[in-house]
Amino acid sequence: MAKKLLLILFFLNILILRALSQNTDDDPRLREIVLEYGQAAVSMPLPGIGALSKISRMVSVDIVKDKSVRIIISPLTVDWFIGQKFNYKILDRPDSKGITMAASVCKAMEWDSYPAYSQYDSIMQGFMENYPDLCRVDTIGYSNYGKLVLALKVSDNAAVDEDEPEVFYSSTIHGDETGGFVLMLHLADYLLKNYNSSPEVKELVDNLEIWINPLANPDGTYKTGNTISSPVRFNANGYDLNRNFPDPETPNTVKQRETLDMIAFMRKHRFVISANFHAGSEVVNYPWDRWPRLHADNDWFYSVSRRYADTAHANSFPGYLTDEDDGITNGYAWYQINGGRQDFVTYELQGREVTIELDQDKETPAANLLSLWEYNYPSLLEYLENALYGIHGSVYDAVTGESVPARIEIKDHDKDSSQVDSDTLSGSFVRLIAPGTWNILFTADGYIDKTVDNVNVTDGQRTDLEVAMVHFTNPVDTVKTPVIRIYPDPATDYIKVLLPERQTGKVNVAIFNSVGMKVIDYNTDTFDDIPLYITVTSLGSGVYSIVITNTATGISDKSRFIITH
Repeated sequence: MAKKLLLILFFLNILILRALSQNTDDDPRLREIVLEYGQAAVSMPLPGIGALSKISRMVSVDIVKDKSVRIIISPLTVDWFIGQKFNYKILDRPDSKGITMAASVCKAMEWDSYPAYSQYDSIMQGFMENYPDLCRVDTIGYSNYGKLVLALKVSDNAAVDEDEPEVFYSSTIHGDETGGFVLMLHLADYLLKNYNSSPEVKELVDNLEIWINPLANPDGTYKTGNTISSPVRFNANGYDLNRNFPDPETPNTVKQRETLDMIAFMRKHRFVISANFHAGSEVVNYPWDRWPRLHADNDWFYSVSRRYADTAHANSFPGYLTDEDDGITNGYAWYQINGGRQDFVTYELQGREVTIELDQDKETPAANLLSLWEYNYPSLLEYLENALYGIHGSVYDAVTGESVPARIEIKDHDKDSSQVDSDTLSGSFVRLIAPGTWNILFTADGYIDKTVDNVNVTDGQRTDLEVAMVHFTNPVDTVKTPVIRIYPDPATDYIKVLLPERQTGKVNVAIFNSVGMKVIDYNTDTFDDIPLYITVTSLGSGVYSIVITNTATGISDKSRFIITH
């Protein structure tokens, strides 16, 4: 019966796609636009979910609205798109006349015009020169054209890596969605200038490490030049960087250098909360983008998204940020995408990220930049403030007092990698969660599991928790490491194992059951930033240990996971 149903759904999708198809005389013009400008926008009738899912895996779906779908075509996708013979309409290109370039760095820092790329670099360096105690500039990486992808750290002791929650704002991963770029620069300037005069700003800067990446895709915004002229969504190679992150359902995604650099940066910092900024609509979009099921912390995501939108409503004209459900939406309920940064951060890194669409105009006119700031800056501060709430704690050895890298799981609640891990050096952790009373399970290699029951979380307040773990000796626990990450955990049919860089290459995989018997043993090849996929269907329910050994160096790393059937 199930196979018959799948066949029916398959043929229905084919019929839907055919119904959307027709030969069109616009094909040559579409090619010309893509060749001349690097991209073209088209609209077509909204297909069914299955058909849209297929389309979104091949081309960059931009917006779904009013029973139509807007797609951005790149040089990489134009042949495929034309080959499908869809019934489509070429949309007019946005008028870039509103992108007024600043005459100088000083003018750019009035935040009502766009900086040249060289001015942008000067502004970032100037922040560090003028506020050396409060900020520093870091380089996430380089674009294909050699432009810097920069991040600014703002904190009360910026030169020191303090044991404080790290938070992250990042904008313009789509190079033609420009308003967030200036908004992030304006925010950095505001935090630094108001540190000594605003109690709200001082609390954030004193208690958080705030990272701001104003421009994630400089090649899309500036192309090969120093000014913004006909910016494009894609990077220099024609890839949509917000469809380019590792994804369980699209494991063979080609990861561009900007993506790999961003992954390394975010993996290093493990941000507690983050947001990436876009344009083309006005809505706060929260996980999941790729699955119809809800995140374990859907209530928390809904609440913080609702608060962002409601605060923006209170500081803007009627009608701003009101798309979808009055300014917020679950990603999949809007439209499905795969390879998005939001889901990668939330699933792979156990972070909490939302996507904020700031403006109906992709290229926000310079004349509207200050209004965009007034509408959003209270929401931006309030969103970061969420990192101060929830459950904050540390995990340590009951005898030595040393920090313990542990997994923190909310019992009968967590799923789809929604658990968090304590910091490998300090043992500290932050678990953002909706108000309620929660039972929390702590597990760590070489330690007896510990459950802390009835932990109370109140809205807008911080709950502190100190957890002492008792060590035990187990014949399997001969190699201790905090760097292997396994998901899903608990598992049923398979696990994915994210390995440290030292385990790239040829490795031996050994899995032991709870009494130390080796139940899986084989050699394989591993690749940087690509999880190792292991089928565990044949194993019974229980606790297992996995040891990965690099066959060239002999170095081993170990972790533990649970199987439930």
